[in-house]
Amino acid sequence: MSDWTNDKQDLPALNSDLLPGVDEERLLAPATADHAPRVLMLYGSLRERSYSRLLTQEAARLLTMLGAEVKIFDPSGLPLPDDEGPEHPKVQELRDLCAWSEAQVWCSPERHGAMTGIMKAQIDWIPLSLGAVRPTQGKVLALMQVSGGSQSFNALNQMRVLGRWMRMVTIPNQSSVPKAFLEFEEDGRMKPSALYDRVVDVMEELMKFTVLLRGRSDYLVDRYSERKETAAELSKRVNQRSI
Repeated sequence: MSDWTNDKQDLPALNSDLLPGVDEERLLAPATADHAPRVLMLYGSLRERSYSRLLTQEAARLLTMLGAEVKIFDPSGLPLPDDEGPEHPKVQELRDLCAWSEAQVWCSPERHGAMTGIMKAQIDWIPLSLGAVRPTQGKVLALMQVSGGSQSFNALNQMRVLGRWMRMVTIPNQSSVPKAFLEFEEDGRMKPSALYDRVVDVMEELMKFTVLLRGRSDYLVDRYSERKETAAELSKRVNQRSI
């Protein structure tokens, strides 16, 4: 059996010039942001008494108390993906808010065992890239869901997959509120309960991750494979033969 340690420095498939190692000074440098953490919140229902909206608003109050600047996107009037162009005012509003944000909260009802189409449409309107800008990459994400029945995590699990696909840093904690119609007062405020305490936990964790990562997210998501591709494209352009 060969001893792999003998050839651990022999990496013929690697361009070592593009893998300098972890820059601890850059990674651990003090944060320089001079503004409150910016949090965009999306919810997935247009009902007059929307429990995903009420839960979002409750979480927004907590985030504001914790020092965040919060903006909640109203999905009413947002067209279905591909039914209108990206120049539609609601699409532009959503994309501008996404670019503005440093963190996001997604809150969907569970409908037919899944997130709602309204929730998915909002996410689908946010592209992975706009030119050289990636609107979601490196942003922190927290997830919540409400259910009309018993406890479930289907919508949360789907949104967690989407958060990874959108290259977001999705925090470990999450909130699922079963039988949501029992958890809110007539005025729309959430009742004291263990479920409410979990929402507090999630918003506190979101703020910690956001403060920790903002200003560093570009470095954290800087990838060897993308540096290699960029270097290859540069070499091809510089060395191309004149016609």
